[in-house]
Amino acid sequence: MSEIKIPPLDEAMGEQVTKYLDTLTKPPGSLGRLEELVIELGKMTGEAFPQVTKPGVIVFAADHGITAEGVSAFPKEVTEQMVRNFLNGGAAINVFSRAIDAEFAIVDIGIDSDIEAEGLTSKKVRRGTGNFYREEAMTREEAIQALKVGYEEGEKMLAKGVKCFILGEMGIGNTTPSSAITAVLSGQDMEKLVGFGTGLVSESVLHKQKVITEAIHNRQPNAEDPIDLLSKIGGLEIAGMAGAMLAAASHRVPILVDGFIATVSALIANMIAEGASNYMFVGHQSVEPGHKAAAELLGKKPLVDLGMRLGEGTGAAVAFPILQAATLALKEMATFADAGVSSN
Repeated sequence: MSEIKIPPLDEAMGEQVTKYLDTLTKPPGSLGRLEELVIELGKMTGEAFPQVTKPGVIVFAADHGITAEGVSAFPKEVTEQMVRNFLNGGAAINVFSRAIDAEFAIVDIGIDSDIEAEGLTSKKVRRGTGNFYREEAMTREEAIQALKVGYEEGEKMLAKGVKCFILGEMGIGNTTPSSAITAVLSGQDMEKLVGFGTGLVSESVLHKQKVITEAIHNRQPNAEDPIDLLSKIGGLEIAGMAGAMLAAASHRVPILVDGFIATVSALIANMIAEGASNYMFVGHQSVEPGHKAAAELLGKKPLVDLGMRLGEGTGAAVAFPILQAATLALKEMATFADAGVSSN
């Protein structure tokens, strides 16, 4: 993945968009963050009137061996069951993807079972990760393969003409590797990073914190090496999302990052190719405590806080209309001159 090049932001276009915003029929800056967003979109895309439609949603699904340590409220079989729900169009991300008219794809990058069904892209790197409390999650080669799968799936989505990426995941137990990676990168105490996941009780949260702390000690991941982080304490879908993000950023396509797990993927992507984060917005603030630390590491302020913690890409999909509104305001509002309105 070292050959991936991230283009610099178009600062001149950002200045052009800024000046044009001030000619529109509104007090300067009165659209607040919407103006900031569309300026950033101008820099990202290099376009005077950037577009984010049609969005593309890719959900990567994989299992986690660490679930054997009792860190999740649900058994790992739920990963397969939820993927079948995605394929039937019944999950929250299906609903929200339809609402924003998104291209939709789901990728089996490491489910610990075989699913043969129309609509599923099978790119299984391995049948779930190893239990990183007792062994490495995967080999370096497998981590790189998962990144490449994500990159290739991103390229496929780009070929459909999408203008904004939303990456989602399904993997029971995946807040555990996400918490572990965030702990290694942030140096924060585990108590500040580990929450209730999809439904743990207080005693189970303490157990999860203990498992992650000991697993990090056992694996000794290198905080400077994203491939080492993925291979020792990571997840296949975390790698897949990172790869897709790199595909988008390398083509100047904006990325609307979802919650905790997706933000950890974003951190990995930016470690692999510096500057990838320039093409990212964080869609929402997850309830998961580790997400605040991950978003701060990424240097991003989430667009909304709705108390969500579902994953799948749902928070980003719900936030997408905000980006769309920013682009439409720029494109469709009248200028003072056109409307015959005094600007003084």
